[in-house]
Amino acid sequence: MTSTENVVTESTLCDPAELRQASTKGDVIMRRLLRLPLEGPPATKADAEKAFQQSILVAAVRCTLMYVVFPFVLPVIGVASGVGPLIGIPVSLLAIAAISMSIRRFWRADHSKRWHYTVIGGVTILFMFWLLVKDVNELLS
Repeated sequence: MTSTENVVTESTLCDPAELRQASTKGDVIMRRLLRLPLEGPPATKADAEKAFQQSILVAAVRCTLMYVVFPFVLPVIGVASGVGPLIGIPVSLLAIAAISMSIRRFWRADHSKRWHYTVIGGVTILFMFWLLVKDVNELLS
């Protein structure tokens, strides 16, 4: 064996359960906040990425409906205005739920980008809440 070959021994391999236990204090706090068991079954990276794609798609559909279809397309085809909040509220709630579930999957998978996605997802959730409040105000006025 030459010095340039990688040598893998039992001592260099690590049990995935041990990796999960070696979390930072921030990871532990976040798992508690997301109500994830510290030693629960992990999700796969593919599951986390699929959930991310689906949640962003829901948020994108909501924005397309609210800012393109409702204000421009529906009036052109003669559909009454004011239907935006009636559709926007349930779609916002669906987007918030989808993003929350995808954040949980990123954390369950111990995805290397879990903190990055938590920030992106959190900002998107805040934006969805702002739109939700705006829709409720419009509906009630």
